[in-house]
Amino acid sequence: QVQLVESGGGLVQAGGSLRLSCVASGLPFSTYAMAWLRQAPGKEREFVAAISSGGGSQPYADSVKGRFTISRDNAKNTVYLQMTTLKPDDTAVYYCAATLGRYYRSARDVDYWGQGTQVTVSS
Repeated sequence: QVQLVESGGGLVQAGGSLRLSCVASGLPFSTYAMAWLRQAPGKEREFVAAISSGGGSQPYADSVKGRFTISRDNAKNTVYLQMTTLKPDDTAVYYCAATLGRYYRSARDVDYWGQGTQVTVSS
């Protein structure tokens, strides 16, 4: 059984930092590209960041570039999202996603999803 378990969400004030973690089990983690996507109330789910299966490629959405950092530890089957200089517009449910292969392509190609973790940034 494949499972993606997210943690680290919560309430933080604007300008603060938060680190999300996603632990994968039941799959060969090092063969999957990983990604973080988010969905704010009333908005469509949007891409945040991705990381290739080996960690060498890390694309980001323009809205988070320079503030967020995605990383992975294949020995721990874990992907992280380090978020800094948080803004109220970052408030959303954040989802961890796994896609078989070297690179993340789109949400349509995601093989496994986490259940989501709430991030709330107060002003």
